[in-house]
Amino acid sequence: MTQRVEQLLRIDGPLPIVAAGDPVLRAPAVPYEGQFDTALLDRFVAALRETMLAAPGVGLAAPQVGVPLRIAVVEDRALGPHDALEARGRTPLPFRVLVNPSYQAEGDAVAAFFEGCLSVPGYQAVTPRHTRVRLRGADEQGRAIDEVLTGWPARIVQHETDHLNGTLYLDVAELRSLSTNQAVAERWSQPTAAKAAAALGFELS
Repeated sequence: MTQRVEQLLRIDGPLPIVAAGDPVLRAPAVPYEGQFDTALLDRFVAALRETMLAAPGVGLAAPQVGVPLRIAVVEDRALGPHDALEARGRTPLPFRVLVNPSYQAEGDAVAAFFEGCLSVPGYQAVTPRHTRVRLRGADEQGRAIDEVLTGWPARIVQHETDHLNGTLYLDVAELRSLSTNQAVAERWSQPTAAKAAAALGFELS
């Protein structure tokens, strides 16, 4: 594992992102238990962040660059039209590292919005997610994380943690909603997915 990461870090610029179909995206990742020294971990985290921002995306899990460890990075500056941000509960999520994360739903509320994935480029689908989750795990310095997230930050955490369990968003999405990025931008960019649901023939959660 260390050799694989050191090889990756020799790449100048963002790391290559693994696409759907690669088995590394379908196997549960190995818990991080100090496999890297501090310097290597810091370099790997910095490379994950660079890759995420360059894509651009709001989260990236280690398996998405071919490293089957339970590490992910998230960051969302929450830019866009005010009505869309408000409808989606999209608030800024400062950069952070999630090590061995897990989440648990807090309550029964679910919201369904278009969601995409850097490992499934070019497409989005309406995906129901818990609107409120409790996140547990640690950061890159081993400090415990135990907090409740809501709205879009909760969605991001669910998406990235699912990656670490071998789950892609398409496994839980409404597949009748599957659309190209262009179609979403041209037809379904409304704050909610209600119009897409009516036109494409699926029910919102």
